[in-house]
Amino acid sequence: MSYLVAVLSDRIQAEGAYTALEKQGLGPNQITIMGRGYKSIEEFELFDPNQQALGRSKLMSFWLIPFGFVGGIAFGLATDLHTFAWAGPIGDKIVGGLLGAIGGGMGSIFVGGSADTLIGRQEAQTYGQRLAKGQYLVIVRSTALKLQQATKTIRGFSPETIQSYNDPE
Repeated sequence: MSYLVAVLSDRIQAEGAYTALEKQGLGPNQITIMGRGYKSIEEFELFDPNQQALGRSKLMSFWLIPFGFVGGIAFGLATDLHTFAWAGPIGDKIVGGLLGAIGGGMGSIFVGGSADTLIGRQEAQTYGQRLAKGQYLVIVRSTALKLQQATKTIRGFSPETIQSYNDPE
């Protein structure tokens, strides 16, 4: 099973999306509305987009940091530049490798999706913050094929954001 989470600006849009999804064949146990007058975030265990981005970033760092280290050493050997001559011939290559590892770590942050979290962009707001602002979440839990159909339906209601997640279990 997978989840689709759409952030809608008001209750009318959320109820309209819910009704349209029901007409599409999704049952009430597959669709949930969160917001004022509906379920709260405490009642529904939901994925945090910031946590997802952090997890992707950590996963990327496991291979980007070592790759950057090896790449930094390889660059130093291939170009025979002595940029860090104060460190000696071996230390020069190791410092180059450490700088490559730092570059790999930075790449894991930006490629992994945590840049939005670190910068604090609007799209990276947590769902709890969106509910506190008076917005509504429409959550659909179903198979990938049904979620594709649900995405098309929900896009007709101009959601602020729409995100899909795989069930971790």
